[in-house]
Amino acid sequence: MKMDVQCREDIDFLIRKFYSRVRKDELLGPIFNEVIDDWDKHMDHIADFWESSIFHVGKFKGNPMAKHMEVDQKADHSITQNHFGRWLQLWFTTLEEDFEGENTRLLKERARNMASIMFIRIFEARKKRP
Repeated sequence: MKMDVQCREDIDFLIRKFYSRVRKDELLGPIFNEVIDDWDKHMDHIADFWESSIFHVGKFKGNPMAKHMEVDQKADHSITQNHFGRWLQLWFTTLEEDFEGENTRLLKERARNMASIMFIRIFEARKKRP
């Protein structure tokens, strides 16, 4: 039986496994590999985000929306619905391989909501660009 995501160590494991896939992915890898120059720092930062989201520890400091908008504005890397779909697919697959339970469900739900909101805001910002 699989366990639920219960602590920071579980989140660290999830994030490292997930990003090892992202980095190799044909669609996402080129974008992530170009914009992230310190993977350990990035993974720790993202683990802070998810730990704060699930366990309400208040560790995360940052603005994910601004970062994604910045990436989207680069001519080589306009973010599409396909990117968010692939990101979610990898996230769900990685979660489901090792975890199940309420926190796992929350991690899926929050990722799905975040991807939807982020894509809508990026799309709206594009319409306002000259």
